[in-house]
Amino acid sequence: MTTAIRLLVLLSGVLFLVTGLRWLVAPAGVAPDFGLVLGSGIGLSSQIGDMSAFFLTLALCILMGLTTRRSIWYYPAITLLSLTAIGRILAWLLHDAALAMNLIAPEVLVALLLFFAARYLPDRA
Repeated sequence: MTTAIRLLVLLSGVLFLVTGLRWLVAPAGVAPDFGLVLGSGIGLSSQIGDMSAFFLTLALCILMGLTTRRSIWYYPAITLLSLTAIGRILAWLLHDAALAMNLIAPEVLVALLLFFAARYLPDRA
């Protein structure tokens, strides 16, 4: 069971790493996945910088949790994913944004997976 959890956590970390690197290397290819049109000037800089930092931070925290076997590393990723899902829901409720369930569902599922991993994968003493 712990091997399956570790593999799912590793998969999510690798997917976030790839997404973060795509934002740095080929943002035009990844932006549409998030319903974004790339801006220009400072807007483009903000999109690439913010989005790559978001996904690379998720990947770093998840992979550090796996390699160090310290559950504390999962909590920043859980927080980022949870706040992102909440922000999307509030954008829908308060600002007439589309309800992005195709983005919210994976955020919630991975946050729950990481919470489960933080609770049930053994910490290194």
